[in-house]
Amino acid sequence: MQITGAQALIKSLEQVGVDTIFGLPGGAILPVYDPLIDSSIRHILVRHEQGAGHMAEGYALATGKPGVAMVTSGPGATNIVTPIANAYMDSTPLVVITGQVPTANIGTDAFQECDITGITMGITKHNFLVTSAHEIPRAVAAAFHIATTGRPGPVLVDVPKDVSQGTMTWWWPESLDDLDLPGYHPTSEIDDADITAAAQLIAEAQRPLLYIGGGALKSHASRELVAFAEKTNMPVVTTLMARGAFPDSHPQHLGMPGMHGMYAAVTAMQQSDLLIALGARFDDRVTGRLDGFAPHAKVIHVDIDAAEFNKIRHADVSIRSDVRSAIVALDAVVTTTPNYATWWSDLHQWRAAHPLTYDTPDSDGPLRPQAVIEAIAAAASPGTIVTAGVGQHQMWAAQHWSYEEPGTWINSGGAGTMGFGVPAAIGAKVGRPDRTVWCIDGDGCFQMTAQELVTARAEGIPIKVAILNNAYLGMVRQWQEMFYDERYSEVYLSPDLPDYVKWAEAMGCVGLRAETPEQMEKVIAEANLVNDVPVVIDFRTDAREKVFPMVPAGATNDDIVVHPSQRGEK
Repeated sequence: MQITGAQALIKSLEQVGVDTIFGLPGGAILPVYDPLIDSSIRHILVRHEQGAGHMAEGYALATGKPGVAMVTSGPGATNIVTPIANAYMDSTPLVVITGQVPTANIGTDAFQECDITGITMGITKHNFLVTSAHEIPRAVAAAFHIATTGRPGPVLVDVPKDVSQGTMTWWWPESLDDLDLPGYHPTSEIDDADITAAAQLIAEAQRPLLYIGGGALKSHASRELVAFAEKTNMPVVTTLMARGAFPDSHPQHLGMPGMHGMYAAVTAMQQSDLLIALGARFDDRVTGRLDGFAPHAKVIHVDIDAAEFNKIRHADVSIRSDVRSAIVALDAVVTTTPNYATWWSDLHQWRAAHPLTYDTPDSDGPLRPQAVIEAIAAAASPGTIVTAGVGQHQMWAAQHWSYEEPGTWINSGGAGTMGFGVPAAIGAKVGRPDRTVWCIDGDGCFQMTAQELVTARAEGIPIKVAILNNAYLGMVRQWQEMFYDERYSEVYLSPDLPDYVKWAEAMGCVGLRAETPEQMEKVIAEANLVNDVPVVIDFRTDAREKVFPMVPAGATNDDIVVHPSQRGEK
């Protein structure tokens, strides 16, 4: 059957089970948009290519399936570089299709030409420049295989315009050999000797800790993780990227470690004699100053990516495996564990002495941002998905919302991409239309990608957005106050410019505002009754509020700074 390259591309996407594409057409990709009309695939027309990439990420993180975005050449391609980098840092499965100028024009500085494969070489697992229509099925099948196997990540497929306009005889690769990927071997067998060595370290430990990273979510290991933790009675910490992998309500869960982690979680890592790192990469935001991190701990490191072993912290035992398979293997050989009564006594004392806390909200405002998040969470239905931008609001959302199941916390971790929250919420809602989706955003982040609310309204995607409006770039302000003698350089945004209620209404959304605790409860209830259009709430919050606990940059985790009330200060 003779078809065009464009038809082959859409047919290939259908073949791998794609149901949604987030994208924006342009000249070089235009041939592909014609057969899309006749496809079963839903296309979400974004207002900016960055939005397409973040929506695809949100979709992937909410569903576990690869997200797909499609944009044109030149600026269309460069506008999606940030989401690609974000997905690479957070190991999110993403397939990005870009249009390219005709092959004869490549290298001539043609209109809207850019070397997107060169640009993204360092932030993709792999990328393809397709040079013939015949190669399209192989490239698409390989892209999805690479994006979803081993350590997940983004893959880019660049399709020149003449290739999409050319013709080919339809075929489909029936086996991995047909993909022609001789250097890609993502599968691995667990070495029994490594499991035996790990079990020996566990048997000898008196203060062990299960240090859970995003790999636990990627391998769908939550059920096995809970069972293993309960069997061994070990305490658990979940990183920013692993929130929801282990229930917050579980008595063995100490919370989130790291720069803005819970005191007990941070201190437990420091005092541990054995860290069992499951799908975690010893990120600098978790370790603090490396030479002072967990100084007495031996390390068992489980990761699907061997490149992570000994990159940051030496591991006494390295197990190359997905987290789920490694837990199953460990569970089979760990039969008895020591009595951790003394260890748990210390942990309980740390939790009791330094719980999360904040100042009581004033009756007449401004609102405490933590109280806003807790109020939204209290009124939310079970299984609500939360997305966030990056900054103070992100940390408060990670701290003050209880995550009980996988896929309910979606944020930008490694790259720290402001503006991630709104488009990611849209993608999550598309992928999980049965779930309520709240975006906890800051006023700085919101202004970066808020135009995608037009997409949400036009496409019938009713997300809810809570703007913690403190009129500042909050995390930068916090650092300037604490470390730069309160010299507030270029961080003030103004609470009223723009008017967020009018902006929301101009985009076809419901716009609400709250300045007092009474108004806060009222607008949250009102927002929860709106389920047909997006809702945006402008919560006026206190600019002086800071995120605590906090490990200052360059300090060790032993230097963690708790809330002033826990330091004997007002």
